[in-house]
This record gives sequence, structure tokens and C-alpha cells, in this order.
Amino acid sequence: MPLIMWQILKKIFLWFYKIFRSSFGVISVIMVIGLWSVASYYAISYINGPAEVVSDDYSDIADTGTSLDTTGCNVLGIILHGTLSTYIPPKSDSSLVEDTDVVSSESIIYYLDQARKDENIKAVLVEVDSYGGSPVAAEEVANGIKASTKPTVALIRQAGTSAAYWAATGANYIFASKNSDVGSIGVTQSYLDNINKNAKEGYSFVSLSAGKYKDVGNPDRPLSEEEKAMLLKDLNIIHKNFIETVSVNRKIPLADVQKIADGSSVLGDKAKELHLIDAIGGNQEAQKYLSDKIGGKAEVCWY
Repeated sequence: MPLIMWQILKKIFLWFYKIFRSSFGVISVIMVIGLWSVASYYAISYINGPAEVVSDDYSDIADTGTSLDTTGCNVLGIILHGTLSTYIPPKSDSSLVEDTDVVSSESIIYYLDQARKDENIKAVLVEVDSYGGSPVAAEEVANGIKASTKPTVALIRQAGTSAAYWAATGANYIFASKNSDVGSIGVTQSYLDNINKNAKEGYSFVSLSAGKYKDVGNPDRPLSEEEKAMLLKDLNIIHKNFIETVSVNRKIPLADVQKIADGSSVLGDKAKELHLIDAIGGNQEAQKYLSDKIGGKAEVCWY
């Protein structure tokens, strides 16, 4: 079949050559070259099969992370800063994400997976500076860290509270400053309603919803006691899951976690006393701990 295609191309070339000799001169040369190039492209495509279409529009691809370069390091440092979410929406001109401090569980899981596959990496250090975020994202990160086949350390800086603390509990060992905010084992879904403001400005809310609870939590209308009870039921379930995770991951009796799971945070020294963390320390102490674990100086690559 390829031989037939080249024979066709040869005939096309000879036809244009005759035209060139008869009348068109330089213009014909340009036409021949251009058409020969097009014909050759399709002939090669026919021989090799359809070309893979590669788009340069990456707006529909989630930002899960960059390729790792672990040359010269043996510890992968993963940064968990800002609000913890399951994913970061693709960037666009109208995106608010660029001005928002957000980290995604999918990017952290990506780096944990890369660390697992990389023979150069002997341990993982997760630097936490976050006041919380999504419980689903927290669960994903905690489970991802816990599943690591290499030693893992969480280092809490200014804060490791709520969902961020949930995520940190997956680590084998947790460091924090004596001035760090730690814990806040609680769940919230509070919001600001606009009812009085709307009334003052002359707005009225018109509900057009199919389904009794479809617009529950809409800030432009009052929340009924029945709806409030329904939402609190779900929050209590998530709270229970949070408490159980801390109990299992930190090896603290369930009853002891329940006593302190009032949503408040504590400073580092108290967190150590309550076994929410393992030691007081910063980056140097965390790296020394990892050096002992891997039997050599910890060299961290941060992502």
C-alpha cells in the first residue's frame, strides 16, 4: 500500500512539472513545492498512521504536581500550606485561585506516590502550616501518608489545626513548635446570612427549588430548626470520624480524644502532653530525627 501512494505522488509531481515547463514559471515552482510538501505529509501520515493530537490548552488538566528531581537528596519535603482542598481548579482569566492560599490533597498524594517509586528517596517530611479545610481532603492525605512504605514526619509550624491536623496524624512522628496551634478537633459549617441586609435594601428571596432540602444553607433565607438538625447530624458524623482517626493514628484511647475534641486548639507543649504530637522542634530537629531513621544525613528536596 505505501508503494501505491508514492506512485501517485510521482504522477502528481510529473503533472505539475509539465505545467511548469509550459507556462507558469516561478509561480508554478512555488505551487509545486507547496503541494509536494502537503502531499508528502499525508503520504507519511498514511504510512505511519494518524498522528497523535497534542493540545497546548492545559486549562482542563488538574494541577497535580511537577516532575521530581531528587538528584542530591534523600528526603522528599512536601508542603501543606493554606486551605486544604481535594483539588485546585484549572487556572483561567476569571479564576480566584491565583489569589488564594490553597493546597490540594491530589497534589500531595501525587508526591507521596512519586516518593514511593523513587529509590533515591528514603523518607518523607510534610511541612504543615494550615488552619484546616476539607475533611475529605484531610482523610485522603492522612491515609496517603500512613500508607507510605518509608518513614514519614509531619512538621507543624504556625498551625496544624482542624483538617490540617487530621492530615498530619497519618505521619509516623509529629514535631511542632511550643508556640504552634495544634488540634482543633471539631467540624464547622457556619455561614453569614444576608436576611437582614436584604430586608434593609428592599430585596426579597424567591425560592424555586424542586426537593424539600435543595436550597438548605442558602444565606438569603432563614434556616429552619429541622434543617439545622439535619446539617448538625452530618457534622456530628464527620466529627466522630475525626475523633476515631486521631485515636487510631495517634494511638490515644478514644475516650481521651473525646474529652479534648471540643474544637479548640492548644499550643505545642500542651499538644505534646496530650500526645497530639511527639516532640517539640522545628526543621532542624525533624531533619535530625530523619537522619537517624535513614542512617545518614537527611537532604531534603521541597515540593
